[in-house]
Amino acid sequence: MGAAFAPIVYLLCFASSAACALLLGRSYRRSGARLLLWSALCFVLLAANNLFVIVDLVLIKDVDFRVVRALLALGAVAVLLFGFIWDMEEA
Repeated sequence: MGAAFAPIVYLLCFASSAACALLLGRSYRRSGARLLLWSALCFVLLAANNLFVIVDLVLIKDVDFRVVRALLALGAVAVLLFGFIWDMEEA
């Protein structure tokens, strides 16, 4: 069970971040609150990051995707930070 535990955790992380992105996007369409949009975009990038974790550590072990994963995580935080600053200026 030890060898299968890590991929299961990676899949659950991907599923939870994708579910958060979906729920936040759905809430944004209903309410129109832009902070929900920025949060949804952040979680889309985090889900992509988690997908690359699966590809990097489970599926394709020969290619190093650390730079791609770091850029996706940086993009996710940057999008959320931009959304916070953008919405703060208009308040």
